[in-house]
Amino acid sequence: MSKQIGIPAGAVTALASVAFVLAWSSGFLGARFGTGQAPVPTLLLWRYVVVVVALGAVLGVARCARLARRRGRDPAPSPGSVAAHLARPGREGRQARHHVVVGLLSQVGYVLPVYGAIALGVSTGATSLVDAVQPVLVATLVGPLLGQRVRRLQWAGLATASAGVALLVSADLRVTAAPAWAYALPAAAVASLVAATFLERRRPATLPPGPMLALHASVAAVVLAVLAIATGTAAPPADAAFWASTLFLALVPSLAAYRLYWSLLRRVDVTTLNALLFLVVPTTTLAGAALFGEPLGPVVSAGLALAGLGVAAVIRGEARRPAPARSRTAHDDGPHRP
Repeated sequence: MSKQIGIPAGAVTALASVAFVLAWSSGFLGARFGTGQAPVPTLLLWRYVVVVVALGAVLGVARCARLARRRGRDPAPSPGSVAAHLARPGREGRQARHHVVVGLLSQVGYVLPVYGAIALGVSTGATSLVDAVQPVLVATLVGPLLGQRVRRLQWAGLATASAGVALLVSADLRVTAAPAWAYALPAAAVASLVAATFLERRRPATLPPGPMLALHASVAAVVLAVLAIATGTAAPPADAAFWASTLFLALVPSLAAYRLYWSLLRRVDVTTLNALLFLVVPTTTLAGAALFGEPLGPVVSAGLALAGLGVAAVIRGEARRPAPARSRTAHDDGPHRP
């Protein structure tokens, strides 16, 4: 009997989790820099224009390669085409249109309030703190909505991580100059991403990850174009710093972070995935200390330790959960974990 050689699925998931935390954290830091270069609608519009162009080029090359291999054998259009999925009647068309809603919630509904809050003066740490409340909301709702049980160890881990996150940014919350109502914006962003997560989990994607992200980004670009035109902020500045931040935000938080988010959502439990968001706050805090000279004292160190212990407890609780049998679809991009 031959032995399969390759990278274990657990190692792939662990590496993807680390990359996800780093890429997601970069969005808060990039938003702080980018909103200093242009209004929020301008920055986000051109961010998603770059995303759509990049994904379109990649998917176009991949589709041409598939058609070249299939030439003479099957003249049917590629099943990975976004337009083909949207135009198809029946179940596939409904699935694609379902992802229009998911794209609105996970892209526009999440990113626009986060950038708006940061532009109003809410710090990256405080914004990521509100963002980190998402795992608690997911853990509360996961039972009745998805029929999954959250273990006591996971509840303890979520509580511990919450305490650590609160320690990390408590001082920052006291000194911010942002209006009080601005803190409702990241809360709205969290609610939107939670809704997108549950919609995706209850009706898993039939689109491959690339076309799915292209669809989400296209929806966001259209909505943001309307907003930018309505507010007179559609024209981009010629400043090189604006385009540098736009390219960074398009490639890392948009493409890498969201690609990893949806990929991990297919590999791990939704509570475990959202618990990883707790690590975004300490990661952002450490990056702020390194890049901007923000203080890193005993309270921050204690918060980092508590957040890490909490996430470890949540993941440990998931590891003890019996694995139900799940079927794979033709478009799954990796092995499944419950």
